[in-house]
Amino acid sequence: MTDNPTRICSVEFFPPATEEGAEKLRATRRQLRQLNPSFFSVTYGAGGTTRDRTLETVLEMKAEGLNAAPHLSCIGSTRDNLRQTLERYKEEGIHHMVALRGDLPSGVVDPGDFRYANELVEFVRAETGDWFHIEVAAYPEVHPQARNAAKDLQNFVRKMKAGADSAITQYFYNTDAYFAFVDDARAMGVEAPIYPGIMPIANFSKIARFSEACGAEIPRWMQRKFEGFGDDAASVRAYGLDVVTTLCERLLAGGAPGLHFYTLNQAGLTSTIWQRLGL
Repeated sequence: MTDNPTRICSVEFFPPATEEGAEKLRATRRQLRQLNPSFFSVTYGAGGTTRDRTLETVLEMKAEGLNAAPHLSCIGSTRDNLRQTLERYKEEGIHHMVALRGDLPSGVVDPGDFRYANELVEFVRAETGDWFHIEVAAYPEVHPQARNAAKDLQNFVRKMKAGADSAITQYFYNTDAYFAFVDDARAMGVEAPIYPGIMPIANFSKIARFSEACGAEIPRWMQRKFEGFGDDAASVRAYGLDVVTTLCERLLAGGAPGLHFYTLNQAGLTSTIWQRLGL
């Protein structure tokens, strides 16, 4: 597979909680920057619980010359604190963000001044105009809290029409789900790029738990194959690389505009898949 210069391929990190984690992430970044990703996004904890660490990580990455895109969630936030955060990112020359509804921290009941991501997108546009390139989330296999698929699609369209520039999907292992979602969004008037989110597989039991929580389907054939490897970590890793590489090949061949890798702050699997694809 040859490189397409118009593809946008990116990677995602979470802000480390310790200095040891921060040092490991620096090493990961050094390895992944060799792949020349379009941008590096940094997640944001429930209710903004990692806001300061997200900011620190983003600013450190910018100082390294990387295009960093902070996540920003609105649940549990106020207009004032979001306004302050936006001003800080503008002062630091950050032009890219991922705008999300987010989750309330456990035990907290006040959603703050916003309830939905489209309200956050509208707020960012009203406050900052076209300063930011805004990504939003998409759910090819339906958000686990959505009433039904039709309502979920309407929510997505609402976010895009509020001023989002593009979208990144939840990870999935079923290409049909992605292409059907894109077709449905196009039929609803969404023309912006929808980038598939890619989750490499190093530990299948961990991915199975993640998937149960976020509503990502693991096809039965794939689950049975991984279960057959038992505790053979090398076989799980090798098969996971094959499965996810094939997934990416099918997505790109089918017209996906790029790929967004959920790295879990690890470089190895993402690097190997990226190189296999010839990106």
